[in-house]
Amino acid sequence: MQTFKPGIVYFLLVFGAGFVLGTFRELLVVPYVGHRTAELLEMPLMLLATVLAARWINLRFPEPHHNAPRLAIGGVALSLMLAGELAVGIGLRDMTATDIMLNRDPVSGTAYYLSLILFAAMPWLVSRR
Repeated sequence: MQTFKPGIVYFLLVFGAGFVLGTFRELLVVPYVGHRTAELLEMPLMLLATVLAARWINLRFPEPHHNAPRLAIGGVALSLMLAGELAVGIGLRDMTATDIMLNRDPVSGTAYYLSLILFAAMPWLVSRR
C-alpha cells in the first residue's frame, strides 16, 4: 500500500500532462507536420513532465528510500498508464487495442515505448541523485 498511492498520483500527474499535450498535438501540430514529427516533438515535453512528477513524488512521499519501492511506484504508474492509454484510445478515438499498442509508427512508436520504460524507472532514477 506504500507504493500504491504514490503510483496513482505519479500516473495522474503524467497522464494529465500527456492528455493536455496530446490534445494540442492532435489539433494544432499534426495538421502541419504529420503524426510522426508531432509525436517526436512532444516527447521532450513529456520527458520533462515525467522528471518533474517523479521528483515531486519523491519529495511528497519520501519514504521508503530503497530501490524496490521506488521501482514499484513506477510499476503501478506504468500499469495505470497502459490502462489509461487503452481507455482513451478505445473510448475517445475509436481505436482497437491492437491499434493502440502495436500499430505505431516505427520511429515514434519506438520512442514511445522507450519513454514508457523511462516513465516506469523515473521515481527510482531521480531518487538516486
